Amino acid sequence: MANKTFIWFAAGFILLTSIGTVYAQNEQWLQYHSARELNLVGFSSSQKLLEVSDKKPADVNFPKFTGDSQLFTKWMTPMVDKGFLWIALDRSHKLGMYDILYIDSNGNGHLNDENPIRQYRMEQTSSYFGPVKVTFKLPDGPVSYHLNLRYYSSNDTKRLYVSTGGWYQGEVTIDGQKNQCILFDYNANGTFNDKALAPENSDRIRISKTNNTQDTRFVGNFIEIGGKFYEPEIARDGAYVKIKEAADIKFGKVHLNENVTEILVGGLNGQFNIKLEKGIGSLPVGKYQINNWVVKRDDEKGVKWELTGSRSQNKTFDIKEAQETVLEAGEPIVSTVTASYREGSYSFSQQLRGKNGESVSLMRNGSRPQAPQLNIKNKDGTYDRTYTFSYG
Repeated sequence: MANKTFIWFAAGFILLTSIGTVYAQNEQWLQYHSARELNLVGFSSSQKLLEVSDKKPADVNFPKFTGDSQLFTKWMTPMVDKGFLWIALDRSHKLGMYDILYIDSNGNGHLNDENPIRQYRMEQTSSYFGPVKVTFKLPDGPVSYHLNLRYYSSNDTKRLYVSTGGWYQGEVTIDGQKNQCILFDYNANGTFNDKALAPENSDRIRISKTNNTQDTRFVGNFIEIGGKFYEPEIARDGAYVKIKEAADIKFGKVHLNENVTEILVGGLNGQFNIKLEKGIGSLPVGKYQINNWVVKRDDEKGVKWELTGSRSQNKTFDIKEAQETVLEAGEPIVSTVTASYREGSYSFSQQLRGKNGESVSLMRNGSRPQAPQLNIKNKDGTYDRTYTFSYG
């Protein structure tokens, strides 16, 4: 009897241990970090413009302000019931730059219970705040989040820019291999799982063995890791990820000019660097935008040339199952010159444009080539001069 009891206990222990292992692989938890000016720690973030007003909201309780006037705005976030948090800007003196910020950090709709946040850096036209902490009250408990803010003032222009001040990071296991995972609230609305066709509205995920910034991708339905497609499930607050291998994905083909060396596209499905063979590649069925493309070529002297085209606004394409979609990317490139006249003088600018009107940059052996020249000659030939453009 004693042996049977022992065996049953051991079996139960193994079962619980196994279930715990599966659970850990299912929800892989990440650690939260915050910092100001995230570009200094290797991240890029979009800045949202918040419209400010000197009209005081009627239904908000305020602290005792110092300045003779204040500015007010809302930061929109789906993480609170009202969908926004109030922000007020004040001055430490009657006049001068706005250098004090209040935010409804507890989400109760008022500012009279908030501590003043003073700028940590001031320039002639800007005050910087952050990382500013807010707390979201979720069913599972409170969650901290941080914002970085910059107030800008010049002449009659008054603006408040907001960007995320926090990210999640940790180790995740995929197919038995350990990787570094980073989640980034790119669109600065308090959530970490936003999918969108437009890059500025999509959050970012990076899964990499070396934490390479080039492995950063848009959050989407899929993510490609080591040549395989996975389906990421990301907690709304960013605390954990679930990653499983994707099954039954439907694909369509893309067809490009064979001179195109690389092409990066994105959409609700995520972001993908299409593997091309003689201009042919494949993508999961869905709608996408071209984020950028690259053409690399060596000339007869061995000089390496590289063209890079940026995203063309609002230019989308559809991938349909078992069908081929022709993408307009790459050469030919058009060089355009525009002229403007003001106060008795002309100014000229030159740009390279692609097939979809996208801006194109040109590199020679990894550096910008010498700026092009412009020859201006009048009809009778009495004026004939050559000028050299300069990079701004």
